[in-house]
Amino acid sequence: MSLDRAEVEHLASLVRIGLSNDEIETLRDQLSQILEQFDVLRELDTSSVIPTGHAGNLQTVMRDDLPGECLTAEEVVSNAPRTEGDLIRVKAVLEE
Repeated sequence: MSLDRAEVEHLASLVRIGLSNDEIETLRDQLSQILEQFDVLRELDTSSVIPTGHAGNLQTVMRDDLPGECLTAEEVVSNAPRTEGDLIRVKAVLEE
């Protein structure tokens, strides 16, 4: 699958990057080659391949998430950069 210049310019606008004419041509060639590789992969017969979540047998290195003692309200508020009484003060996200 070959991309044309307009498609590369459209992709660049979607990801909000500016490209020079040389960069557009370079990316057009590179992206076209990548898409051609997907066409090659699409032709492979994978009907006998068992779907997997990972290519290797991965095991988690994370510890079990066990419940522990909760912080008191005073401990939580003491960690906040800005407080107002016993509440945590945050910047406004939405204006009314």
